[in-house]
Amino acid sequence: MSKPVNPTVIGGFTLGALALLVIAMLVFGGGKELNADKIKYVVFFDSSLNGLEIGAPVKLQGVKIGQVTEISLQLDAKRGKLFKPVELEIDRSSISDFGGGDLPQKLSFEQLKESRDRLVKLGMRARLETQSLLTGLLYVDLNFYPDRPPVFTGLVHDQLLEIPGVPTTADEIKTTAEEVAKKLRAMPLDQIVQDFSDNLREIKTLLASEDVERSRVALANTLEELDKTTKTLNRHLEPLLKNTDMTIVNTNHLMQETHAMVQELKQDLPAILKSSDKTLNAASSALVKAEESLRHVDEAVGPESALTDALDAVKQAARAIRNLGDYLERHPEAVLSGKER
Repeated sequence: MSKPVNPTVIGGFTLGALALLVIAMLVFGGGKELNADKIKYVVFFDSSLNGLEIGAPVKLQGVKIGQVTEISLQLDAKRGKLFKPVELEIDRSSISDFGGGDLPQKLSFEQLKESRDRLVKLGMRARLETQSLLTGLLYVDLNFYPDRPPVFTGLVHDQLLEIPGVPTTADEIKTTAEEVAKKLRAMPLDQIVQDFSDNLREIKTLLASEDVERSRVALANTLEELDKTTKTLNRHLEPLLKNTDMTIVNTNHLMQETHAMVQELKQDLPAILKSSDKTLNAASSALVKAEESLRHVDEAVGPESALTDALDAVKQAARAIRNLGDYLERHPEAVLSGKER
């Protein structure tokens, strides 16, 4: 006879199942409706996603701020290209504002888009980085690359805002190596090797020519003459340096004597200047007196002075005596008879 089923046990299993379901919803993505502090973005990576798993951390300059919640493939038939959208869930509670407070929790789609555009303008890009070289696991690193222009795919994935991505370091090195290899393949290597061989042949012929041999001999003779000149200069350089030293010593003595003379002149200069000042004062006084004397002389011999009148009378008397002498010379008898009327 079968044992009857206990309703209490059935109810306990049912409640346990419901609790596990709620926990699974909270842990594995059901928190989208229950936690409004989570924001999702999408990134379309061109790099290989090998090593990137769901739950991989999302870091902002090395600080974990979220995780990867979904990795999928999206085929664009018009472009004939396969895209790899990666959904990122950002925990806004891990970021605070400048004052240390929490960011606003409720933001509209337009506010989120405006915030995304501002960060992208500052240079924020998503990039895959390696967590560990041993495991090869990847994580998504959000960082600022203002020198990299943002590249958007223009695709819509679950109505999420897109964050532009940049290639990984390995992909950039690989791309650079491929470009260098492409340029090397485009170069005419056969012609370059042939030209190089021809240049070596011409150089060999030039080195074996007579002109090069004569140049080598001339160079050897020049070096030998230069060596002789150097030795001669070395022999005469020591006496020349001694004479130069003596000249410098004599010059120093002369400078010292000149300095002493200048010092003596500096000491005697005030007395000399004082004596010169007295001499100049005496000369000035003499000139003043001479000027007064000349003024008196000018007054004594002027045209209206008595001396001028006396000189005129003497001149007239001299003229009368000369006339009398002339008359007596012509008429000596006038001394006895007198002058005729």
